[in-house]
Amino acid sequence: MAQGRLAAYKKGAQATGATVIFIDETGFSQRPNVRRTYAPRGQTPVFKEHFNWKRLSALGAVAWRPGQATTRLLLSARPGSLSTPEVIEFLRNLRRHVRGPVVIVWDGLSSHRSRETQKHIASQASWLTVERFPAYAPELNPLEYLWAALKSKHMGNYSPDTIAELDDRLLRSMRQVRRRDMGLNFIKKAGLISKAEYLQLCKDQ
Repeated sequence: MAQGRLAAYKKGAQATGATVIFIDETGFSQRPNVRRTYAPRGQTPVFKEHFNWKRLSALGAVAWRPGQATTRLLLSARPGSLSTPEVIEFLRNLRRHVRGPVVIVWDGLSSHRSRETQKHIASQASWLTVERFPAYAPELNPLEYLWAALKSKHMGNYSPDTIAELDDRLLRSMRQVRRRDMGLNFIKKAGLISKAEYLQLCKDQ
C-alpha cells in the first residue's frame, strides 16, 4: 500500500511534467562510523574517537522528473541541529535550482509540520505541492541510500579533528556521488521504479 501511494505521486508528476524532490535529514559527526576494513595480519586497526565531538546536520534532496534517467543530488550542511528556518531556507534555494512544478515528498518531522513551514508552503502553491512519506517505511526513501553510501563507503572510519575537516570531507564525498550519477540507482533501490524501467532509462540516456 505504501509503495502504491508513492507510485501515485510518480504518475501524477509524470502527467504534469513536475519534478519530484525527495527530502530528508541526517547527521554526521567527528566520531567515526566504524566499518569493517583491511589491515596487515596481526595488526588490529585502531580508530581514535573525540570525546567532545561535534556534529553536522545535513538536509539532502534527490530531484527527479519521472521518465527521465537524470537526477540532481542536493545537500546543505551546517553545525548543530536543523530547525524550521533552515528548512524554509532550503525550500527557497530549491526554487533557484529547479524550475517548473515541483512535488516534494518528505517525512513528518516537526520542522516540516511547523506553522511557519506550512505558511511558506501555502505561499508557494503556484508551483509547489507537498506529500508525506508513508509512516514506518524508510526503505521507500531514496535519501536513505544516499546517506548509507556517504556514511559507509565515503566517510566510514573517518575521524576528523575539526568540524571544518568533516564538512570538507562531506562535500568532497558528495561530489564523488554526483559524478557517478547515482540518484536513479537510489530511486530503484527504493522500489520507485523496476529494474526493467531502470535499465531502459539508462539505455535511453
